[in-house]
Amino acid sequence: MSSSEFLAALQAAGLGTLRLEVVADSRLHRFRVEADKAGNLNGWYVADFTEPAHAVFGSWRTGQTYVWRPARQDRLTDAEREVLAKRRAAARVARDAEQARVHADARERAARLWLRAKPAFGSHPYLVQKGVGAFGIRDLRGQLVIPARDTEGTLHTLQFVAADGRKTFLTGGRKRACYHAIGIPRGVLCLCEGYATGATVFAATGHATAVAFDCHNLEPVARALRAKFPGLAMCVAADDDAQTPGNPGVTAARRAALAVGAALAVPSFDRMAHD
Repeated sequence: MSSSEFLAALQAAGLGTLRLEVVADSRLHRFRVEADKAGNLNGWYVADFTEPAHAVFGSWRTGQTYVWRPARQDRLTDAEREVLAKRRAAARVARDAEQARVHADARERAARLWLRAKPAFGSHPYLVQKGVGAFGIRDLRGQLVIPARDTEGTLHTLQFVAADGRKTFLTGGRKRACYHAIGIPRGVLCLCEGYATGATVFAATGHATAVAFDCHNLEPVARALRAKFPGLAMCVAADDDAQTPGNPGVTAARRAALAVGAALAVPSFDRMAHD
């Protein structure tokens, strides 16, 4: 029963597959999340189904972590709570150790690929389509290569952009709080999601711009940059996902701006259509 309940929890979190053979031995195991491309083992779990049963699981790609217990474990004795606490602590240690190893491997691969890549030019089909230039990015076998670094300048992972605009990341790389910097901060620092938006903002304003790659990474990047530049004026340029329920682009940008005391810029396509 525990195995099927755990698989249901994986499914509910958007990470699992009912075909996964669960090994509940209190060790960390990796698996392919159905939404990820074949070969990528971005999913992970640590499970123990002896009473009191529990599991910790998550995704390297999204950084999400979940804790699971069977629904029937409504009441635990003090002894069971102590056992559960020790198991969860051990699971966190295993997760952190594996994550550190995965990130280290990704840093090495990112460095090798970055060295192999050549400078990108504005003639790349994606840049032509978006009408933007190449700012600190490279080209590797026809794909744009965009570095993701932390505030110390360490390269952690790479984003690849194909000619048709399809975007992928280096497997296992750390993306959280990492960004691509365009320009040198002087007076105002802008922050946005994607490269094309960042290149557009930089070209239009002349202000240094940090590309966070997606809306979920806006706040982590904003907080990291605020710690590095405590007195610098910041502006978060939102993606307006008006056709998506909840408008995640504007919602995440507003949250990031509030977190660091930054200004918020939101495009108004309705107004532009009437001008």
